[in-house]
Amino acid sequence: MNNFFATLVTLTAALAWLRLMDFAAQRGWLESRLSRKIIHIGTGPIYVLCWLLFLPTPDARFWAALVPLAITLQFALIGFGLIKDEASVQAMSRSGDPREILRGPLYYGLAFVALTLIFWKDSPVGMVALMSMCGGDGIADIVGRRIQSPRWPWSREKSVAGSLAVFLGAFWLSLVILAVYVALNVFPAPLTRFLLPLAALSLLAAAVESLPHKDVDNLTVTLAVAVAGWFLL
Repeated sequence: MNNFFATLVTLTAALAWLRLMDFAAQRGWLESRLSRKIIHIGTGPIYVLCWLLFLPTPDARFWAALVPLAITLQFALIGFGLIKDEASVQAMSRSGDPREILRGPLYYGLAFVALTLIFWKDSPVGMVALMSMCGGDGIADIVGRRIQSPRWPWSREKSVAGSLAVFLGAFWLSLVILAVYVALNVFPAPLTRFLLPLAALSLLAAAVESLPHKDVDNLTVTLAVAVAGWFLL
């Protein structure tokens, strides 16, 4: 498969996932907050696994980055009201206001573009940073709202259960993705050499996510894990 067709397959897979969740939210099968988080969790693994379709050529990362760039531009156009897409607004906003898409979802897409271009398949750092954002930050809200637990004194909207979910989600999703890449000899074995660094980076992700900064977790968690991962992975 050449890089052009790999890009088409990746874009098709990502859009299919988004549209499936949009459809579920619009039909009322999922509340908008939950659909937003399911999109958040699932898009990253689909995208990073599709990297395996691309040829080992210098331009491959740029082809791959076109996918989140195109989707992010769509988010921006919807958020600014230049495109009417009620299904996307219902799936990705908390209140039904399209301008909400200009915060979390837009930052989410920009993080994908940046990490793809910087790290690609040359290093596990970008993958782990993306999986920490997807599996960690994505699952925190779902768990934190459903399991009663003490709140952190420095951030009353964040809970112990949510932070534990960030740690476990970031660790296991990162480990699963790295297991696939190790099994396919993209990264050298054994997988066990990643365990301690992943645990440390997942703990960092949980700590950063617990801070009282609203709507910027997609940037702060990803940046913190990427910087620390540069030294640990």
